[in-house]
Amino acid sequence: MINSVKDEDTHQNYNVKPPSSVCKEDESTVIHLTIPLNFAGLRLDQALAKLLPDWSRSRLQSWIEAHRVKLNDQSVIAKQKVWGGECLQVSPQEAITSPVHAAEAISLNIVAEDDTLLVVNKPVGLVTHPGNGNWQGTLLNALLHHAPQLEKVPRAGIVHRLDKDTSGLLVVAKTIEAQTNLVRQLQQRTVRREYLALVYGMLEQAGSVNAPIGRHPTQRTKMAISAKGKPAQTHYHIVETFQSCTLLRCILDTGRTHQIRVHMQSIRHPLVGDSVYCGKPQKIDVSVAQLLSGFTRQALHAQKLALLHPKTGHSVTWEVEMPHDMQQLLDLLRNRNRKTKPQ
Repeated sequence: MINSVKDEDTHQNYNVKPPSSVCKEDESTVIHLTIPLNFAGLRLDQALAKLLPDWSRSRLQSWIEAHRVKLNDQSVIAKQKVWGGECLQVSPQEAITSPVHAAEAISLNIVAEDDTLLVVNKPVGLVTHPGNGNWQGTLLNALLHHAPQLEKVPRAGIVHRLDKDTSGLLVVAKTIEAQTNLVRQLQQRTVRREYLALVYGMLEQAGSVNAPIGRHPTQRTKMAISAKGKPAQTHYHIVETFQSCTLLRCILDTGRTHQIRVHMQSIRHPLVGDSVYCGKPQKIDVSVAQLLSGFTRQALHAQKLALLHPKTGHSVTWEVEMPHDMQQLLDLLRNRNRKTKPQ
């Protein structure tokens, strides 16, 4: 595991100021923000939706009506205009995490933790958030047991997800302010996520896929390239080449559902083991195909995570090794390369 501090370029969408710009700090249950200058002329509810995207507009509207939102210490109405520089105070209602999400004593591989966030190395097979068919035994249930105070943070502090059969790094916010900061960073692309992906076919050079992703038009549990979808961009670099398959390092500019899986399928290099987005891979050697057929989940691992710490503003980076099953598969491929290499 690597934990380091370094400088990184940042990309601003809203020119939202870093955590040091908040008007003041007191109890952790109240959010203090400054209205960015480029929000001038927006209605308060529109500005609030941009600043706190982790909550629905209807919830934010209810907080305004319940006088849980103040501008320069004054009560406000939703259609009130903002002009930039005002101090915004939001008091979220308690019991944000649904009571049906029970705490469960599930072991967690915690890479780093402080009073603001924790970083988890999620194993293969663990669902991130409860949903249809998976209401117990999830990462969220485990987090509520590990840190009961997360009951008062939306989705127990989870700000991004990994698929059930994808392993690797996830960051979790331990306070509402930290979660708001991390969600904003994801939007502004100051969070860097790097994945290792084993794909079918032999790629000769690095590249990028820039194609919008949305729900599949007929198979609603799947995602697909769609003109009506949200912008999505994936950069890939060659790490190691094998016969009929390639290990890639994929870097996300965006974080759409199943993004790497959909994008790699779109260029006819689907992930090894991906039964959902298998597509039609390029022709591969029969013996390699037999070897890869024993790997029954997508060969994808979130290896590296870098972001600006919500409290200090410093750039922090974590990195973890790939799980045993994926490492074992690569070892088998390397051994095969050595045996078939001409003498």
